[in-house]
Order: sequence, then C-alpha cells, then structure tokens
Amino acid sequence: MNLKLELIFKDRVGIVADISAILAGHTLNILSMEVERHADRAHVYLEAENGARLSDQQEIFQILGNIQDLMEIKFIHALPQEKRERRFRVVLDNIRDGVISIDTKGHITTINRVAREALRCLGDEIVGHNIKELKLPDYNILECLKGNEFNNLKKDLFTATGRYQYFATGRPIRNSAGHIIGAVEIAKDMQEIKRLAKSISEPSRISFSDIIGQNDAIVQAISFAQKIAAADSIVSIRGASGTGKELFALAIHAASGRKGLYVPINCAALPEQLLESELFGYVGGTFTGGKKDGKPGLFEIAQNGTVLLDEIGEMPPSSQAKILRLIQEKSVRRIGSSQEIPIDTRIITSTNRNLEQMVAEKSFRQDLYYRINVLPIHIPPLAERADDIPLLVEHFLFQLASRLNKHIQTVTQKAIDKLHQHNWPGNVRELKNVVERAAILCDADIIDDAYILFNYEIGNEMQKVKDHLHINGVGQQPLRAVLADYEKTIILKALEKSNSIRKAAKGLGISHTALLNKLKKYNIETATKQTTGNKTNQTL
Repeated sequence: MNLKLELIFKDRVGIVADISAILAGHTLNILSMEVERHADRAHVYLEAENGARLSDQQEIFQILGNIQDLMEIKFIHALPQEKRERRFRVVLDNIRDGVISIDTKGHITTINRVAREALRCLGDEIVGHNIKELKLPDYNILECLKGNEFNNLKKDLFTATGRYQYFATGRPIRNSAGHIIGAVEIAKDMQEIKRLAKSISEPSRISFSDIIGQNDAIVQAISFAQKIAAADSIVSIRGASGTGKELFALAIHAASGRKGLYVPINCAALPEQLLESELFGYVGGTFTGGKKDGKPGLFEIAQNGTVLLDEIGEMPPSSQAKILRLIQEKSVRRIGSSQEIPIDTRIITSTNRNLEQMVAEKSFRQDLYYRINVLPIHIPPLAERADDIPLLVEHFLFQLASRLNKHIQTVTQKAIDKLHQHNWPGNVRELKNVVERAAILCDADIIDDAYILFNYEIGNEMQKVKDHLHINGVGQQPLRAVLADYEKTIILKALEKSNSIRKAAKGLGISHTALLNKLKKYNIETATKQTTGNKTNQTL
C-alpha cells in the first residue's frame, strides 16, 4: 500500500534531504514529491511505497516526527499534481477538438476523448505507443519536433465508421528554457466549422458579438444599443451608408426577447403608391389585380416582433402621417377597411439623411421626428474608427474562407497601410467589398497591397486591358483567352525586369509558388536565356 502525505514545515534549507534520509532508513521508497512555499511555510506532498508494511498511523507519525521543524502531518487522497492532471483531463475531454500530443521520441503522451472516438481507440491502451501505430492520414506532427509548425491543413481520415474531414494545426511543445520536449496536433471538425460559419452569417442569428470594433465610438454605440434592446421604445439608428445600421437593428431585435418576426422595410425602394399597401395591407376588392382575400400589411406580419423602417427619411409625406398615427394609436387600418387592428410591434428606424435639416426644410414632419427620436443611436463612419480596419479585415477573411471552403488568408502590413490611406466613402460595406475582391484575386495565403484595389483603380486596370486589346488587335477571342494572354504578357515583363523568379513574384505581389504555377500554366521557360541585344538570367 502506498502512502500519500502532506507535511507542513517551518521553511528552511535541507527539508527534502532530511525527509529522504528518514524514509530510506525505514524502507519507505519515495515515488513522487512536490514542494510548495507559502510565506514562511513549506508544504511537502509525497507519495511513498510502504515497503515496511507500516499500518499504524501513529507509527508513521513517530518516524516522521523526528524531522526538524515539522509542524503538521496529514494523510491525503491525491497529490497536487494528480489533481491538476484530473482537471486537465476533464477540460481536454470536454472540448470539441481532437487533441494528440507526443514526446521527443514520438510516443503518445495525451489523446483526448474526441480523438479517441475518431480513431476508435482507448486512451489507456494507446498512451505510450508510437504515433505511427495510429492510422493517421500523415504524421506531420513529427515535423514539429524539429521546430516546424503547420496551420489549418485540410485532412481526410477514413475509419470503419466513415470519413472524417478536419483542419489540423500542429505546434512544438517547449520547456521554460525553449527546448522542444514534444509536439501537439489539434484537429477541428470541418463540418462543425461550416455550421459555425453558417450560424454567424445567418441574419436571423445576428447578435451584438457580430458587430466588430474596439474603437471607443463604436463600443459606446454597442453598449447603448444593448442597454435599450429590451425596451419597447422606438429606436432611431443614424449613420452614413454602409456603416452597419441594419446590423444594429438585427442585434437589437435578437436581444429584445420578442418572439415575432424581424421585418425590414426599405422606404426608399417602394414606390409611393405601393408603400402604404405594403405597410398596412388592404382588404379584398380594393385594387384591380389585388388578392381576392386581401393582404395583411408588414406591421401585422411582424406582430410581437420588430419592424425596421429603413431610410425613413425617403418616406413620402402622406405615408409619414399614417406612420405617425400608427405610433400614436398602436393599431393599423387596412386600405379599404374601417376596422382597426391592434399591433404590438417594436419599431426601429434608420436613415443616412440629416432629419433635423429636413424638418427645417419641412420635407419631414416635425411631430414624427420627435416620435421616432426617442432612443437615437449614432454609428460612426469608418473614417472615424480607422483603428478597427485590421479587425474588420480579419473578420471578413474568416467569413470568406468559411464560405468558399479555403484557407484563411492574411494581409501584409503594406496592404493594411493602403487601407488606412483610403477615405472610405462607402464605409464598412466598401471595406468588405475591397477585402473580398483581394481575397478572390490573390492565389496566395498572404494578400499584398497590389491586390487592394479601390473602384477607381479597377477602372484604370480595365483601361489597361482595353489598351492592350487595341494594340494587339484582339477582337473576337473569348474573354478568358484574352485575359490569359494579358496575364502572360505582364508575367513576361516582370521576368524581364527581375533576375530571379522570387523577385518577380514579389514585384507582382504574389507568392513564389503562385508564380511558379502560372509559369507552368503558360509554358514559360525560366532557364537562362540570351537574346540579341538583351540578356536575361532567370534563377529560382
């Protein structure tokens, strides 16, 4: 039987040596020992093999009581290290990713529940065995023992229960001195990532956590919106086009606790003659060509939910008067009917117009303005929160990678600098378009500033294509062939100006590998060449 003890001493030098000597003299073999210092006390936790078959606690106390400065002895059920390992095991077995770790010899030291289930093995049986005994798609984890790393590698694992697709990330494990003592591989279920990305992108599930930003102005706007979300009062969201007004409206609806639908209404998109019938509905026979049984209005459809009156500043005066009455009476009357229908609908308005100026110009009703301006939220333009650009770029790249099932790309500092220099008239919407355009055009994992193209730059690039087509007399070729010919010409010019493919790739703003693939695609010879009046050396 093994003994587990906690010994409390007045702290001094030589305690561990004294304990070892006493126990060895009584044929008690120390299996493990830990020392923790608290103020002037030393807590020694030890597990000893009871070779002497001591059964009387009093006898053990007498043996250890001879050690100088011993203050207290306790029998314990588990050492601190055992408790830490148990907590670690509980945490590891309850995360949704598969985890495998190895030591410097490639022997498995840890395998959690998700990994065990995927590999159809028991942890106790496989721990200590070589990693190559597991039927993995590859053994990249062994490369981590050399200091290498890998990120989000797409892998397929075929087992008796079917195919398991996952993204794997590997890292070396280092001690406090920086020496590699093992490696770990973490596997993320691809289907789980897709479900997560889908839930993030679905408008009905938008929450305040989906509004990205750390700038003080946007943080204050989010904080205020969270505070008033559960209230029934009308919210007026103000901000320039593309700042994310509807994102705020969706988040407010999600946090309001209302069980009804969220119904957005673009007041600028509906013709004046249709706006009222869409908002309030109509009874059968009111219109020629209308539905025989009539149609409920959007406020009825949003019962117990939320209506967003988007671009309310574009609403015609006649409709403004009816919206004012709806707010006052909390009921609607379908066109062609005299019956009042009670409604319980939260109203959110949004606009990029200056309503105060419109009121002064009498193009917007003053009484309606005061009715809807109960809880105003002002969303700052992107130019006033430029420090959020890197966060937004990372967010958009993650969304795009999830949607297109590709590696998550990153951007260089030069690309970020170029984004900072733009004035962003289209705000966050424009930034999203620019980032997605760059990610689609760039074949590499790292996006350089050459791929950050604003609308005016796209116009310039298209003019270059037109000029090229005109010079080369191209008129009837398919567009794909024309663009391929133009790309080949650009590559050849870059190779002429550079003495290596790496430098040419850098000048083009693409990776070395991407350029090699294009050279192969267009059968461009890269060996050393000499032509009349022109010498070009191309080396890898």
